[in-house]
Amino acid sequence: MVVTGRLAAAAVLAALFVTLVLPSWLGVAIATLALAALIAVDLAALGSPGALELSRAPITTVRTGRGIEVELAVLNTGTRPARGTLWDDWPPSAHARHRTHPLNLPPNTRIRLRTELTPDYHGDRVAGPVTLRLLGPLGVAGRQVRREVPARLRALPPFRSERLLASKVRQLQQLEGRNTTTIRGQGTEFDSFREYVAGDDVRTIDWRATARANDVLVRTWRPERNRHVVLVLDTGRVSAGRVGSPSTGDSTRLDASIEAALLLGGLAAAGGDSVDLLAYDRRVRTEVRGIGGKRLQVKLMHALAGLTPELVDTDYQGLLRATLRRARRRSLVVWFTHLDAATVQEGLLPVLPVLAERHRVLVVSVTDPEVAAAATRRSGLDDLYAAAAAENVIAEHAVARETLRRKGVRVIAAAPDRLPEALADEYLELKQTGAL
Repeated sequence: MVVTGRLAAAAVLAALFVTLVLPSWLGVAIATLALAALIAVDLAALGSPGALELSRAPITTVRTGRGIEVELAVLNTGTRPARGTLWDDWPPSAHARHRTHPLNLPPNTRIRLRTELTPDYHGDRVAGPVTLRLLGPLGVAGRQVRREVPARLRALPPFRSERLLASKVRQLQQLEGRNTTTIRGQGTEFDSFREYVAGDDVRTIDWRATARANDVLVRTWRPERNRHVVLVLDTGRVSAGRVGSPSTGDSTRLDASIEAALLLGGLAAAGGDSVDLLAYDRRVRTEVRGIGGKRLQVKLMHALAGLTPELVDTDYQGLLRATLRRARRRSLVVWFTHLDAATVQEGLLPVLPVLAERHRVLVVSVTDPEVAAAATRRSGLDDLYAAAAAENVIAEHAVARETLRRKGVRVIAAAPDRLPEALADEYLELKQTGAL
């Protein structure tokens, strides 16, 4: 049972009655009985909390940083009106607004209450209990209960680089329209025949087709389709590093890798390739297998929504085995990791030769723009020490990139805002040259 401020006000009036009008035990008894009568009347006329049926959608999805309204349906199946207040509880990271709702629900009536949520980080949020406080007609007393109404809010990755996808797809389509004289070589696929024109390479003439036609026919080609792309995300402790500055909205290396993986996945699907995703540290955290076409983008975003860094050392031998099990035929393996000296020497170099022997390997790393900025500051003694440390980090990463290149592994390293576009451009170049 709960009481309100009205009961407190009634108690003050009762005390004044006892003090000024009837200062005796009789007055105390009368005042007490009056207060008890008010409470009894309210409780007797109170709507039953059990008569309220609460329901809502089990899962709601939204892009991180965007607002969405979640609905809670309330149906009064009782014979008395339900008056009071309802609180829809959500975790603090959901940033719930307008979660307090007044209730005045007649019998056999349904209403829909809306709470605005704006999650600031991707992942799932589980709804908390719904608190109902029902009051009687006098508003002095009532009952308060908590009800569980299961629901989840899934905040998908923000995917800010989606604005680049349309332009990169157009570039890919232009590549597919090139003729054989500009894309001849290993890795091209036959497209169609056309009539020979002056300047065509005579080696492209198809003599069998020419024999069946009245004109000389040449083969035309297009970039390879139906290739296999495997996106491998290292979710170990190296992925938990922060890049950027708090003033510009810093994020983890894994967040930047997710952005780049989403753009590359959408571009590869538009290019007719199938895409696998594997997130691994000491075990498989999430995966997407054998998906292509328009469904891929949605699958990737839902698979990556709840992915967070794990503060453990990555098992690179286990990651290699998991990748090889998913890449039976020759594939483009895009490995998102960090290029510090320890990771390269102890983690990547022992396993990359085995992987590069069977597949085309592309290592993708996020660089910290704050490190590059610190290397240019020389205004004071503290800045000189910071610049020396930054130069040391930059040199270490340069050595790591050169070491991997000598092993035949391509490396893409860029700041978080530049990484998705740089990776997409590299994929387009591989398509253009037939290197997949």
